[in-house]
Amino acid sequence: MVKLWILIILVVLFALNMGGGNFAASFAAAHGGRILSRKKAQFLFILFVLLGAVLVGQPVAKTLGNKIIPPELFTIENVIVIVFSAGLSLFIANLLHVPQSTSLVTVGSIAGVGLYFNQVYSKTFLYLIPFWILLPVLGYVLTYLLGKLIYPPHKGNFCIYEKLVNHKERLKVFVIAASCYNAFSVGTNNVANAVGPLAGAGLIGKTLGLAVIAPIFGLGSLAFGGPLKTASEKIVPLGLLTATIICIVTGTLMITASLLGVPQSFVMIKVASLFAISGLKNGHKLTFSNPVTKKTYITWIVTPIIATLISYILAGGVNALFK
Repeated sequence: MVKLWILIILVVLFALNMGGGNFAASFAAAHGGRILSRKKAQFLFILFVLLGAVLVGQPVAKTLGNKIIPPELFTIENVIVIVFSAGLSLFIANLLHVPQSTSLVTVGSIAGVGLYFNQVYSKTFLYLIPFWILLPVLGYVLTYLLGKLIYPPHKGNFCIYEKLVNHKERLKVFVIAASCYNAFSVGTNNVANAVGPLAGAGLIGKTLGLAVIAPIFGLGSLAFGGPLKTASEKIVPLGLLTATIICIVTGTLMITASLLGVPQSFVMIKVASLFAISGLKNGHKLTFSNPVTKKTYITWIVTPIIATLISYILAGGVNALFK
């Protein structure tokens, strides 16, 4: 019973922490542009995260709960190890003020347990890794190409500014819709980081787990700020239209990953899109020499490895203790 309560507390904290960062990423434009109050933005975030999780979240939850390690390894002790390791890695990234992939650290934490028992489904990684590389690259390319349509302003794109940017009400609707779309996409993928291991252990069904955890995930918007907002301010200032383009590109790629059962990093695609806008405005050389860019790339590589190592070590200790 004590172990179950420890697990519940860890899962709630993990979900809240994930939700806080994703709220900042989804509604920074709508809230920062004074289109929505914080309370309205929080309500919409919770609602659309819940819808995304319930409607499209199952494939990713299935991958995390069944396709990385054998389901029998998801004992309550090992699930505690997985959630703790992923949460600690996320905490380290937050201390460094770098947006981090909760999906990658969750997969790393699950893999750490599997490595300890020498039972990891390597074919799953051969399927996932190309998506982890290609989707951020695709996010960069798509955002860059779409960004070129509106920046810099010239005669050729004047109609865009005339129809959208110069009509504040239209722009407001566009920004709110894109923000909600982003929140929906987050729900389709990232909520499963907390649900997958629980479902793998048979502690809760996938659909019920997604429905229960999604509101907790959404409530993270009440408590936590957002390292992505800090990073984006240091990379490139965003206007409402460019921020909305990033939301659409990121959301579409995330939903695609979710339908394919790929636990995908929301912030990796989002930050890659930020780099595209920075490259468009400041040049690629300046963008990729930015200390924040280098720090972000290093953290993306290191923290999943740290999560795997922590999980591997703790799995050994916990299983020796409860043997």
